[in-house]
Amino acid sequence: MTDDAITRGSGNVFADLGYPDAEERQTKLRLAHAINGVIARRRLPQGAAAEKLGVNQPKVSALANYKLDGFSVERLMTFLTSLDQDVEIVIKRKPRSRTAGRISVVAA
Repeated sequence: MTDDAITRGSGNVFADLGYPDAEERQTKLRLAHAINGVIARRRLPQGAAAEKLGVNQPKVSALANYKLDGFSVERLMTFLTSLDQDVEIVIKRKPRSRTAGRISVVAA
């Protein structure tokens, strides 16, 4: 017999996989997704995107392939502003139902 039990995820695959820096990884992923979306909507070639972001083309390739180890959250937010996007940070009290605060990124 096979085990057909279904385990509901937390909403953060990195936390579900046990990464100690799960929140940061999730934040980077969402920021990169937003950046890649802007680049795709504008149909920017990687060279043109690199020039706009102030990096070389291999960095844009790494970003496009979600290889994010070389990027900080701050740098990714700066890329978004370089692409004429606003980045808004909202700080608020966590609900009592949660034991700890969290970081989340919502792309509008």
